[in-house]
Amino acid sequence: METRFQVGVITSPHGIAGEVNVFPTTDDPKRFRRLKEVILVKGKTESTVEIENIKFFKQMVILKLKGYDDRDSVEKLRQCSLLVPRENAVRLQKDEYFIADLIGLKVLDADQSDAEIGILEDVMSTGANDVYVIRKTSGEELLLPAIKQCVLEVNVMDGFVKVHLLEGL
Repeated sequence: METRFQVGVITSPHGIAGEVNVFPTTDDPKRFRRLKEVILVKGKTESTVEIENIKFFKQMVILKLKGYDDRDSVEKLRQCSLLVPRENAVRLQKDEYFIADLIGLKVLDADQSDAEIGILEDVMSTGANDVYVIRKTSGEELLLPAIKQCVLEVNVMDGFVKVHLLEGL
């Protein structure tokens, strides 16, 4: 189970005062308003950095990070990931899961005595519902809609998802 979650990636400097443009990788970019600090990951180096100011522009979040006061100091932060510890993550509702916790779970076929279908490799967000990308044991890819008719049980702690394959999948 993941202990930290990525909430954004720094794309570029913003202006001359040390602000950065951040592409949010969270479902709710407004969550940045509640953050006081983030973990800045640059290559293999990590540091906790305080957030001084937050603005929003179109699909981007503009952050002013403490200790970075000019364009030159933030230029080297391009493509750095911004993480938060699990305890600072968004509170989930019933039957909601972090994608990072789902990836790598075994997928079991409830109709075939819990026979292993494969491994959940990714989750695609679509307009109507998420779609689970499953790498079958045969190597083929299976796309499964993440709806109640298909996803019967998710057990992150024990590492599996039980599913019902609708006819035609």
